[in-house]
Amino acid sequence: MTQRNAPPVEHQSASVMETRLEQLKALFPEAVNEDGIDFDALKVLLGVVSGGTAKERYSFTWAGKQDAILSLQTRSKAALKPAPSESVNWDSTQNLFIEGDNLEVLKLLYKSYYGRVKMIYIDPPYNTENDFIYPDDYTDSMGNYLRLTGQVDDDGRAKSSKLEVSGRKHSKWLSMMYPRLFVARQLLRNDGVIFVSIDEHEMHNLRLLLNEIFGEENFVSCFVWQKRKGGGNDSNFIAYDHEYILMFVKDKTRLKKIFKDHDVEYAQRYNEQDEIGHFYWDTFRRKAGKQYYPIICPDESVLQYDKNGNPISWLRSEKRFHADIKAGEIKFVEINDSWSVQFKQRKPEGVKPRSLLLGDGLNSDGSAEILQFFGNNVFDTPKPVKLIHSLLEIGTETDEEDIILDFFAGSGTTADAILQLNREDGGNRRFILVQLPEVTSNPDYPTIADITKERIRRVINQMKAQEVGKLNGFEARADEDLGFRAFKFDVSPMRQWEDLPADTSVEEYARQLTLFVQDPLLAGWTVEDVIAEVALKEVGYNLSYRLETVTSVQGQTVYKISDDEREQHFYICLDDQLDWDALQPLVRTLTREDLFVFRDSAITDTVVANLSLTCRIKSL
Repeated sequence: MTQRNAPPVEHQSASVMETRLEQLKALFPEAVNEDGIDFDALKVLLGVVSGGTAKERYSFTWAGKQDAILSLQTRSKAALKPAPSESVNWDSTQNLFIEGDNLEVLKLLYKSYYGRVKMIYIDPPYNTENDFIYPDDYTDSMGNYLRLTGQVDDDGRAKSSKLEVSGRKHSKWLSMMYPRLFVARQLLRNDGVIFVSIDEHEMHNLRLLLNEIFGEENFVSCFVWQKRKGGGNDSNFIAYDHEYILMFVKDKTRLKKIFKDHDVEYAQRYNEQDEIGHFYWDTFRRKAGKQYYPIICPDESVLQYDKNGNPISWLRSEKRFHADIKAGEIKFVEINDSWSVQFKQRKPEGVKPRSLLLGDGLNSDGSAEILQFFGNNVFDTPKPVKLIHSLLEIGTETDEEDIILDFFAGSGTTADAILQLNREDGGNRRFILVQLPEVTSNPDYPTIADITKERIRRVINQMKAQEVGKLNGFEARADEDLGFRAFKFDVSPMRQWEDLPADTSVEEYARQLTLFVQDPLLAGWTVEDVIAEVALKEVGYNLSYRLETVTSVQGQTVYKISDDEREQHFYICLDDQLDWDALQPLVRTLTREDLFVFRDSAITDTVVANLSLTCRIKSL
């Protein structure tokens, strides 16, 4: 008879809110008692005076906000199932594409990617009169919205003869965005950045939402991107040629100085070099300024006024000028019997990004890129590669293996831009793309997720087909990661306990218990599905984990799953029965830190006891 002495593996995603509560407890242990957090004590510790009449304060809220926040406490019971047949270079790539609802996927990624993402870019659905396709449980019907806003009573009778409904679309959109942005922030590194594209309809609300989630102090910029040129005469009033991209950072104190690379033409100006670096000689005189003082030339003539008798303005103060003379940063050049004062214009570390994104691709460029790959317009208003390219230069480092997340992946522009930029600058950026399989009217690509995957494949094929050194003039590299692993959001292969109503019969409870005892795995499970589930939920490995068969064990199939970044691994055997003698070659190599996972129905009490003395054990 089997006893359940081995603790079960985790069947749900990690709790986002539990992590934050633990952080709060660590910061304020004095406010913790046996029941949890004493919020009255916490207020005292924070210096919040309680009692009296509540004071008015600035706040940002909407109908349904509480439900949106509460939704974060719901842990996902679903799974991410591997789809090797839809992938490219499954065994070697570290890029990921995940098909599924992005809120659930973000929850599933939480344990594995907490604090690891360097940059997030999203282009969420802009707010229109149409209902959103994202089927969150807390998305409210019109009736619920009216009840939440107090415009009707519980029976649906109006409290006012004039109902306000214009806010409904704002509330639904904000409720859709809030939990996604909240979890996304947890995935960012401390120096991680997020860019969110938006149009004029929700830009102001999005800014307030990001202020609340990231902190107003972590706002960096509101970029204005020129999305088109010409046209627009069919607009009712104003033809909008721009959109916005809001940039926040998780912790601005951790953010490095931001520079983009110089373009070739600009860099060529700095054609001289000394022990400090590259420079060119520039005129010390300025057309406008307030630095007025006489300069003594080599022939002892004085430069102080121009030919019209106006005082000459110099670049720097007189004190700085004399220091630069001593440092060899200033020279005098005689030109046509007059003197020119010149200084070494040093090549800056980089180019500061501008808030106006002009010449960074247009909507028409994005459409042309789709047309190039597919031969027809299979996706409306895709963002151009050049725009994402510019944001990547701002938000990532060339010499780091930065992870970039896009959970509204759309046509896959983000993956396209990352693969191309890696080739251009030798970077090793990796992407995680998430896209809902929204149904299309295209029989060749039934869902938007199909379009995303196919575009990535075609980008990869195009890059592989180039001669060495011939994709836009940039060299192909032997270590390029031209691939991606595909996963699909689906039902877990592990049996989940059903939420039964209070009046459930004893017989029904017995039926569920019997199913768990018989086999914790659902019919149709595969080894790959179960391993992905355990790797993600139990041990928190990244989805680029490496799987290999333990060849020293004969008569049993044991797998070793490794996360090379963490330098960790675990073992799993999904056979119907475990033979202790057959496992001996592996057992002799196990340590107390190793984890061994097995089916609960496959093991005897004796094997459980022996394994527990050797390593950590978990059962399915």
